Amino acid sequence: MRILTGCALFTLTLAVNLASAAVDGIVTNGTSGKPQPGATVTLFQPTSQGPQFIDSVKTDASGKFAITKEVPNAGGGPLLLQAVYAGVQYNKTLTPGMQTTGVEIPVFESSKLPGEAKISQHVMLIEPTGGTMNVAESYIFLNTGKTTFNNPESGTLQFTLPAAAAGKVEINVLAPGGMPIRRAADAAGKPNTFKVDFPIKPGQSEIRMEWSMPFTSPGVLEGTVLAKGAPDLKVLAPGGVTLKGDGVTSLGNEPDLPGSTIYGITGPKYKIDVEGQGTLKSAAPAAGGADGADDGSPKVSMNMPKLFGLPVVTGEFMGTFLAVKWILASVIGMLAIGFALLYRKGNPRTDGKK
Repeated sequence: MRILTGCALFTLTLAVNLASAAVDGIVTNGTSGKPQPGATVTLFQPTSQGPQFIDSVKTDASGKFAITKEVPNAGGGPLLLQAVYAGVQYNKTLTPGMQTTGVEIPVFESSKLPGEAKISQHVMLIEPTGGTMNVAESYIFLNTGKTTFNNPESGTLQFTLPAAAAGKVEINVLAPGGMPIRRAADAAGKPNTFKVDFPIKPGQSEIRMEWSMPFTSPGVLEGTVLAKGAPDLKVLAPGGVTLKGDGVTSLGNEPDLPGSTIYGITGPKYKIDVEGQGTLKSAAPAAGGADGADDGSPKVSMNMPKLFGLPVVTGEFMGTFLAVKWILASVIGMLAIGFALLYRKGNPRTDGKK
């Protein structure tokens, strides 16, 4: 009887230990291909009340980590793992049913130089109507290398806004496989010039901006593309709107947006004569069942047109998407801020400085 009791106690203890072993795995350096020691790994549980911190550990000499603290209601929702290395945060979402042992989190060395990170597409969508021009602008980055482009001082993207926009811009960024996260536009030292601090990791990333300015037809839209090596700007205009000017060429219609026209704009500096008014309306129904009510936000498109084979999420679709995904997007944004505050002093550096 005592033997059975002892076995039962051992089994119960083992079960408790297994239940407490929340997550374990390895952090791998995608640049070197080797395990990464000294990375900070933190586990969060997103909840309706906000992100719940579970535990934080450092990877050992073999790059391995184990978070053994029990997760309340672990089977009821996703978990979020974050690894910080070389000043950059890498996220891994564990959805219910996914393996929580042997989890691999890739990280990369960082560089202030772009390296293989290049802008593959620069698209602007305009809606001049009702005395206002609403604009959604998208930069798509493709990083084919094994190093993260990260330059907090200068930003990974600098851009200009027309003076009439009064510096008001909404920015959402997407890391490879991530969700939209809000970012601030920081002043870049010159009038109407701004920068975005957002690491460009290996894979495809996107920086999306929405802004507006007063407009009366005919009018002018002008600016300067500051990003070095960026391809020619493509501007999508709705039916009833015509663009003219030096370096402005019609490239044809966008099939998913009846009546719209795509224009190619050459040169870093552009001055576009805009005549007419119109809104971009997709042939497909709006994502999330938007009812078209006017909430005062920019409305640039009702879905996701694929310009030249690359999807570009635009104003009204982004608004609908964020409305549906607001809780999760907010949680991730909060985690980004909280994580930076928690580990500002503890993040490992690769330059030997403290």
